[in-house]
Amino acid sequence: MTTISDPSGGSFRLSMLLYDTRYRSYTIQFIALILLIALVSYLWANLMDNLASAGLNISFGFLQQASNYDINQSLIEYSSRSTHMRAALVGIINTLLVAFLACVTATVIGVIAGVLRLSRNWLVAKLMAVYVEAFRNVPVLIWILIIYTILTAVLSPPSAFRGDTPEASMLLGSFAFTNRGVYIPAPVWGPGSSIVVGVFILSIIAIIAWRRYAVAQLYDAGRSLPVAWPSLALFFLPTLIAFFLLGSPVSLDLPELRGFNFQGGIQIGAPLIALWLALSVYTGAFIAENVRAGIQAISKGQTEAAASLGLRPGRIMNLVILPQALRVIIPPLISQYLNITKNSSLAIAVGYADVTATLGGITLNQTGRAIECVLLLMLFYLTISLLISAVMNVYNSSVSLKER
Repeated sequence: MTTISDPSGGSFRLSMLLYDTRYRSYTIQFIALILLIALVSYLWANLMDNLASAGLNISFGFLQQASNYDINQSLIEYSSRSTHMRAALVGIINTLLVAFLACVTATVIGVIAGVLRLSRNWLVAKLMAVYVEAFRNVPVLIWILIIYTILTAVLSPPSAFRGDTPEASMLLGSFAFTNRGVYIPAPVWGPGSSIVVGVFILSIIAIIAWRRYAVAQLYDAGRSLPVAWPSLALFFLPTLIAFFLLGSPVSLDLPELRGFNFQGGIQIGAPLIALWLALSVYTGAFIAENVRAGIQAISKGQTEAAASLGLRPGRIMNLVILPQALRVIIPPLISQYLNITKNSSLAIAVGYADVTATLGGITLNQTGRAIECVLLLMLFYLTISLLISAVMNVYNSSVSLKER
């Protein structure tokens, strides 16, 4: 802040860095930065000296060595002869997979539970309150173990699907729910399948564009355009037409019981399902409270004004309340997404091979490179957290109120 004692304008002099309040803060910040760099350099040099005294050094060459261990679930090609770098990549992809699935499911559960907790129906509101309080007051690790135990104890083993009169049967002849995981059909991409996928992506873009146009027409011209059936038509019809015109280029590989287990299709392992469900229902309870707080932050007069215009409760929630509540909901929602990503490191409790289990577990124990593995883990989680924060902050800016 410029004070009355500051000298008036004129040429810059070095003494102004100390006596002029306009520049003194920059001087203090520069000195603090130099001291911080010196402290970090001292600590790093001290670490290097201690490692050298112990006959150790920091090297990432171990990433190119053979891993010599198997991973039970991988979305990319991997074997025990692959490198530790490949094993770490498998763990990273597995972590991103469960984090993405849990973020989507937790958001759906949280929004539904948060809205229902404000229901005028006493039973529904109390049931949602029990759900929220029960799940958010028990550690997520306990829920992971409980859900995993239930999955492995309740579901039938693959052998139950064998025989002339099997104890268990596949759902619709294509889906098998076993204590080892769920087996679902896998798509087989033939010639022309890329066109079908492209049409499907364009349909999604068209749905988003139509919904934005409908909202703009409602706000600008007062016209209420249908949204539900045009969205369903855009979602199914173009893709089905392209699918049959191109001669059904996409087929299905159905899981089939061979020997002691199912072969073919896609296996979603029990550890992934348990971790996914546990993170979803646990974090969904926190998101429900964020949604409830965001809705309650909106003046009741907004609801009454919308009702006076003849809007039904569902339309009032979608068009009036939730759009305004998002600016309250989004900031804490970012923290919940970060918590899901970090809590996924508990996957090792049920044997799911995430990056903590591969790079920070087996690889670390085999190579003894604790510092390098921990540094890589820290870098991974820091990068993912910053990316999530950046994306959500951009979305938060797009939905926030625009003021002059």
